[in-house]
Amino acid sequence: MGEIHITTPLGDDVISSLRSGDRVLIDGTLFTARDAAHKRLVELIDRGEQLPFDLKGQIVYYVGPTPARPGRPIGSAGPTTSFRMDAYAPKLMEHGLKGMIGKGARSKEVLEAIRRFKCIYFTTVGGAGALIARRIIGSEIVAYEDLGAEAVRKLTVENFPVFVVNDIHANDLYEEGVRKYART
Repeated sequence: MGEIHITTPLGDDVISSLRSGDRVLIDGTLFTARDAAHKRLVELIDRGEQLPFDLKGQIVYYVGPTPARPGRPIGSAGPTTSFRMDAYAPKLMEHGLKGMIGKGARSKEVLEAIRRFKCIYFTTVGGAGALIARRIIGSEIVAYEDLGAEAVRKLTVENFPVFVVNDIHANDLYEEGVRKYART
């Protein structure tokens, strides 16, 4: 099976077509955010204030990139563990977030929110951050510069490689992988 090419922002039609295990290449914009930025974003929502970027149809990449080398838009940019964002992810999905990229399993609450709000959870290869960064062609800080590597960035990507982990059909790549290789 080949890769599925998608472009951000994502709509429900794209989300509905993706299945756990699909290999996907993303073009367009990704926003970066980790736990400290997620906390601030949710606090803004709770106070009824405007977010520093529009969540509708967007994908958030859980990454804290290293500084860029001369001539490059970003340094190494491998995924971070996703469970630290689980307390905040459902609220962001409720307000339009359509995709998340990270590594590791998600909580029951996040999995339920993925189905309810028609969102998708992707992973990309950990330990290959320098290679992944080659698919990032632009980077600019859009919020929380005081967080350093964890500031919210707007990334421009071409052929950014991910795999679908959790889809809206209640499929889970991590569980499927265990079943596939479990000994009876």
